[in-house]
Amino acid sequence: MAASKRILSIDVMRGITLFLMLFVNDLYVDGVPEWLTHRPADFDGMGLADWVFPGFLFMVGMAVPFAVQNRLKKGDSIGRILVHIFIRTFSLLLIGVLMLNSGRLNPALTGMHKYLWAILMYVCVFVIWNRYPEGNSSKAFALKIPAVLCLMVLLVLFRSGTEEEPGWLITGWWGILGLIGWGYLATSLTYLFARDNLFVTTLIWMLFLMLNIFSQLGYLEFLDPVKPLFGIVLEGNVPLIVISGLIISLLLRRLKQFPDRFILITSIVGGLAILLGFILRNWFIISKIKGTPSWGMLCIGISILVFVLLYVIIDKYHKSNWTFLFQQAGTNSLTTYLVPSVIYYIIWYANIPLFVYKQSFSPLLAIIGSIVWALLMLVLTMKLAKIKVQLRL
Repeated sequence: MAASKRILSIDVMRGITLFLMLFVNDLYVDGVPEWLTHRPADFDGMGLADWVFPGFLFMVGMAVPFAVQNRLKKGDSIGRILVHIFIRTFSLLLIGVLMLNSGRLNPALTGMHKYLWAILMYVCVFVIWNRYPEGNSSKAFALKIPAVLCLMVLLVLFRSGTEEEPGWLITGWWGILGLIGWGYLATSLTYLFARDNLFVTTLIWMLFLMLNIFSQLGYLEFLDPVKPLFGIVLEGNVPLIVISGLIISLLLRRLKQFPDRFILITSIVGGLAILLGFILRNWFIISKIKGTPSWGMLCIGISILVFVLLYVIIDKYHKSNWTFLFQQAGTNSLTTYLVPSVIYYIIWYANIPLFVYKQSFSPLLAIIGSIVWALLMLVLTMKLAKIKVQLRL
């Protein structure tokens, strides 16, 4: 397996985790079994919804060395790669914050319906960050400038809170894309520093595990002044998960000529991660919302074992005919994730009674409805790619 050859199972697993994210996000919580949903903050356990996002974070880490090496092969300098990393991180943070705040908007203070504001915001995001065909730079520029100006107007107009205490944008927990952005930044800088050195990368991973543990124990309160900006990194949990994907990717690159050895080693690592998760449970409950190390290690172990299974099926035995839709979603991950949000807001703004399956009398109908919805979003993303609507940061 050549180092430059694309590992199909990476795209497929990324697509599967995206599909599951769309599925669990669409579920009508009161009408489906609890094991499918997010568990409360103080509940010691996890449902399917508590794994799918860290599963995607894991895949973000797996893609980093391939992306950096591709840029190096194209002749990019380290400085240019760093600029790309920081721009991409900023873009993820910005879009994440915009998505997070769209639900906080006060229509009366903003002078605009909250759904209309969200629709216009997403349209601007798609126009600004779309991947336009090469050779149409002037056309792309002509589209992006009005979109940037429109987004700036939307930001100026935005108001939250009440008339007595109006508010503006907050970073909060940064939103899903913001979490991805911080994890991507930490992992990309780790790879640029350590490159293919598995030992150094593992030491950095252990540093974030210790940060996660110390944060949960309250030992990092002296860092509270900088946590509004760097809290996601300092709490360790998100970088811990993403860098674990980087480690497995380094193993994959190192053992590319020995797939059976890779399968054996990563299976053992996945099992040990799950074991460590249950050991840590003696001190920390399994909680996604709290970002506990026990939850993080369980998610890492599950992600590793799921990837190994897909790697065996797809890349070793070449059984990939069933993967096409997931491949397309995995190679257009940002578009896949954002398209449903646009559709939701359009449906809500137009008051279209489409989500009839969201009810509590038939769990099966609620589940099937959300599965169909998620599949339709994957198909829509694939169709949009054919007309050159593809987000790229």
